[in-house]
Amino acid sequence: MAFPVNRMRRLRATESLRRMVRETSLDPAGFILPLFACPGEGVKREIGAMPGNYQMSIDMLVAECAEVESLGIGGVILFGIPEKKDEMASGAYDDQGIVQRAVRAIKRECSKLVVATDVCNCEYTSHGHCGKIVDGDVDNDATLEWLARSAVSHARAGADIVAPSDMMDGRVAAIRRALDDAGFAKTPILAYAAKFASVFYGPFREAAESAPQFGDRRSYQMDPANAREAMREIELDIEEGADMVMVKPAMPYLDLIRMARDRFDLPIAAYQVSGEFSMIVAAAERGWLDRERAMMESLTSIRRAGAGIILTYFAKDAARVLG
Repeated sequence: MAFPVNRMRRLRATESLRRMVRETSLDPAGFILPLFACPGEGVKREIGAMPGNYQMSIDMLVAECAEVESLGIGGVILFGIPEKKDEMASGAYDDQGIVQRAVRAIKRECSKLVVATDVCNCEYTSHGHCGKIVDGDVDNDATLEWLARSAVSHARAGADIVAPSDMMDGRVAAIRRALDDAGFAKTPILAYAAKFASVFYGPFREAAESAPQFGDRRSYQMDPANAREAMREIELDIEEGADMVMVKPAMPYLDLIRMARDRFDLPIAAYQVSGEFSMIVAAAERGWLDRERAMMESLTSIRRAGAGIILTYFAKDAARVLG
């Protein structure tokens, strides 16, 4: 029936009513906090473009993860900053690499916390690209071997999830075969299935020290204009054996998160990337936004779009708000 019988404001009158009829809720168990592992001891170096985030040595990471676990946050994902970089990304698949050592240390102290690892090469290559350079371009098939070796090395160290972010064709199948052959058939793959060549990664490249030294990544990361192609990428990764899939970035691609949720039945993750985080923080520092409300509204929008798992630098702050 029409107004005045139907008054939509009735159920908005008090916070108790609003809470009772709220359609979308957040749970810290669905958050994954990205962390950056670096060499040394007692190191906690703030990232200039990402206030409140740090490059941390392994001992400091372990302490950070204990706090993360105490807040009820679902897990962390580790990115590595090696002592040395080379053209072969050898630090990525070294069993004594920075991420591998970090995984072992964290799992010893925080056994219930889910530890995921980013499987890529850009942090480990001297040129900053995500694969092997042949004739001035990233060679897709040669890179698959590096990725498979990295994933197995991470699983051997105790990683609960491996998450390839490189956007090479066929990487999920290569990693799945390698994991199964090495006795890690139970290790799930969270595929960065629809990862776009986005301007919103800028602060991350400072954090991970991974900016490409020449060119860009548009020949392997997706064109932001393409939605149907994103669904095809996700479908292919699922066919190759992905257990979970991710859309990255999150907020500029909420429509694609919804499309993926409607189309595919497996868990959908979204990465609220560094630029999304830093924009909110910078605006709040200038008094242009309420930091807490902007944080919670942005996370709610990602969850409402259909992401059951949210990778976010706000994980700790949001968990405290949710209490």
